[in-house]
Amino acid sequence: MEKTIINPWQWQDKRSYVQAVEVKHVESTLYISGQTAINPDGISSNEDMKSQLIQALQNLEQVISEAGYECKDIVRLNIYTTSTAELWPHFDIFQDWIAKHDIKQSLTLLEVKSLFETLKVELEATVVK
Repeated sequence: MEKTIINPWQWQDKRSYVQAVEVKHVESTLYISGQTAINPDGISSNEDMKSQLIQALQNLEQVISEAGYECKDIVRLNIYTTSTAELWPHFDIFQDWIAKHDIKQSLTLLEVKSLFETLKVELEATVVK
């Protein structure tokens, strides 16, 4: 697989994403459903944004790993949240996770009216190898 990062500017670097990722010679692609703070028994979290973000990242990482992929090969990540105001104070958790895995992904962040049950944040990813 060959990945090329396209960044006409530098300002996005501080926000932990890239403007575009071109991928050539892909062996396979994994499209991951939105991962949230749902525990192994299928119970939605009613914890705060920070706790839910941490659990959603852990769940995303588990799905990627069990599928035989690596987090560093995420090329697209969408974040859905019920409150960007609640998410911003904890955005460093997301940025640290991105840096830990050396991920260079395109990114969209959307504030939505609601998510499933009591959930506050959802992460949807595309991973290649």
